[in-house]
Amino acid sequence: MDVIDLRNFYSGRLGIVARLLINRGIRARWPSATGQRVLGIGYPTPYLGLFREDSERCIAFMPAAQGVLKWPTARPTLASLVDEFSLPLPDSAVDRILIVHALEMSDDPAGLLREVWRVLAPSGRLIIVIPNRRGVWTRTDNTPFGHGRPYSRSQITQLLRQTWFTPSAWGEALFMPPIGGWFLKSAMAWERVGAALSLPFAGVHIVEATKQVYRVIPARRERIRLIPRLEPVLAPSPSTQGSSREGTAPSPRDR
Repeated sequence: MDVIDLRNFYSGRLGIVARLLINRGIRARWPSATGQRVLGIGYPTPYLGLFREDSERCIAFMPAAQGVLKWPTARPTLASLVDEFSLPLPDSAVDRILIVHALEMSDDPAGLLREVWRVLAPSGRLIIVIPNRRGVWTRTDNTPFGHGRPYSRSQITQLLRQTWFTPSAWGEALFMPPIGGWFLKSAMAWERVGAALSLPFAGVHIVEATKQVYRVIPARRERIRLIPRLEPVLAPSPSTQGSSREGTAPSPRDR
């Protein structure tokens, strides 16, 4: 999906409710970002409003294949079109990163997360909003969560560990089915019941992870073969030396 489709979804009633419910899950993990440098990757603008006012800076990077829209609308632009595998930032440049509508759409999710690892500070934190493979929202293509590759909890955990992140907290959102009408009015009740019963059919995972500063590197031991530089020689014993002297013939001077 391109940015036009994403904008149209979040401007509709279903998108407004989805944004509200996902914002609750993000706010539960990050209640404040005061003084932090916040970066959003993918199409994070519906959710970056949580941190735009109190953070030190808040910017959005949108992949080139998806396109970019001006954000915020009535202020100087804080969004940019980028190559997702070569972010225009130095190492350890941001404190927090929010990934929405990016990982499931990427051709190389491991490469994207390694680039995220590079620009994230050593004490930085990462939140990924990713479609749940078992959720109802992935069964329909009238929402952005029905596009791309959904993940189970074990799959996203394995991917994070392969790219030097440690999952630290889990949350879910969108327990209601992606249907309008009465379901939209009762969306908050669906969320409370689903969270209380730990139902596995939520629409999205909200995963928080931390950066592993010291990565495990496999050790390689080389076999060392010791080669002596001198050939060993047996030294004669004292008894052997005495007997050899007694058995020798007298020299011509002794005669």
